Amino acid sequence: MNITLTKISGVYIVKREPFSDERGTFSRMFCRRELEAAGLCGEIAQMNLSTNRKKGTLRGLHSQFGNAAEDKLVMCVQGAIFDVCVDVRKDSPTYLQWVGETLSAENGFGLYVPKGCAHGYLTLTDDTQVLYLVTQYYTPNTEVGYRFDDPVFGIKWPVVAPYIMSEKDKNWEYYGFRPVDVTQKLARTDA
Repeated sequence: MNITLTKISGVYIVKREPFSDERGTFSRMFCRRELEAAGLCGEIAQMNLSTNRKKGTLRGLHSQFGNAAEDKLVMCVQGAIFDVCVDVRKDSPTYLQWVGETLSAENGFGLYVPKGCAHGYLTLTDDTQVLYLVTQYYTPNTEVGYRFDDPVFGIKWPVVAPYIMSEKDKNWEYYGFRPVDVTQKLARTDA
């Protein structure tokens, strides 16, 4: 595994290094020893698989807080996604910044998302499968979500809406303010 830091503290690209021969390839998707050597958590509580039928499916942005806060290692095992991590840790030097990476079965990239960051992805192909290794159990009453289109984050998604989304993800609150507040503030400034 090749582990590379992104511009956000604690967020890493984890690349599988496949061995190839006439049979095909073999690669390690998870190695506790290598993750821990890089200062990352190697304890896994759950492994989840998300299947997505259509290109343009958007899931997120999600996080858990308190004792249920989790690190995630996210990998695309079929198809391709644009995977996003947003730093919502108020004490972080990269607070409110985001990083996005294309993860695919072909490129072997994974995204390591630390506690306190929000995560989401957009499918780039039909019939996509996403594997999550998480360090805590899913605890619904600790879940928090953020708008995928929040101007505070300014995420540049590679595919234009409309997206296929759950009602819950469509209705998360904006993080810092609602867009109407910006319009009202501008109106007062122009007066």
